[in-house]
Amino acid sequence: MTAYGDEALIVCDSLVRIYQVEKIEVQALQGLDLLVDRGEMVAIVGASGSGKSTLLNILSGLDAPTAGRVRVGEWDLLDMSAKQRLAYRRSMVGFIWQQTARNLLPYLSVAENVALPMSYARMPRADRRRRVGDLLEVLGMGGKAHRRPKELSGGEQQRAAIAVALANDPQVLFADEPTGELDSQTGGAVFDALRSANTELGTTVVIVTHDAEVSSQVQRTVAIRDGRTASEVLRHEEVDEWGDASVIAREYAVLDRAGRLQLPAGYRSALGLRGRVRLELEEDHVGVWPGEAREAVSDER
Repeated sequence: MTAYGDEALIVCDSLVRIYQVEKIEVQALQGLDLLVDRGEMVAIVGASGSGKSTLLNILSGLDAPTAGRVRVGEWDLLDMSAKQRLAYRRSMVGFIWQQTARNLLPYLSVAENVALPMSYARMPRADRRRRVGDLLEVLGMGGKAHRRPKELSGGEQQRAAIAVALANDPQVLFADEPTGELDSQTGGAVFDALRSANTELGTTVVIVTHDAEVSSQVQRTVAIRDGRTASEVLRHEEVDEWGDASVIAREYAVLDRAGRLQLPAGYRSALGLRGRVRLELEEDHVGVWPGEAREAVSDER
């Protein structure tokens, strides 16, 4: 038997992150499970405080997990030294902040910003120049190579930031609310740049977002609630008998490795599910019944 997530690029297995706030422990992640395959483009959504940003910070090497198992490629993120964590961030992953000002050095041109991570990686000068040009062309920024960040629009700054994050050819690109400060049209251009990184460069892309327009355009959207993976929406294209294509989206609840399942609030409210519930194993499904209501029906029979 293969281990859980053996074929996946990103593996979170019962991932836990606990913060100490004064004398109170805050469980940001409570046994979260998640698999991301190589080459995927995934959106992660959830309410404020759900744990999605904590997850992104752990996967990008900016934070350390408390317990569980988390692997990205060959890197075990639970047991890394500070030196290994730095090497991981430089070679394996790229990261884009929501705040455009955090992604670029203001006194360097776009090309110089993109070349800087390559300098730290000791890439030869000729190779740096070639890769800077290639990245900026793919991301639609070829004509802005010699401009400073203050001479760019917010969307152009984010596209330049994507180029910086891709400079050392990472396997995974993480983006934290990359369109959060942008209008819908500009945000669409930034999302197109992320899609280009995924489709043209083969980079796995993981986006944390509140933007429904962004999350609806990826093949897979993962929802986190209360520090656990709650549901996933999978999308695929279908062509009807007349040759017209449409995107079909289907939502699934996620049964985690411990057998836990989060029922949507609307379902619980509609059926009055709270406290104890009764489970019944049928031939092809599991029935979930309100405890008292179900027992009352049984008595009437």
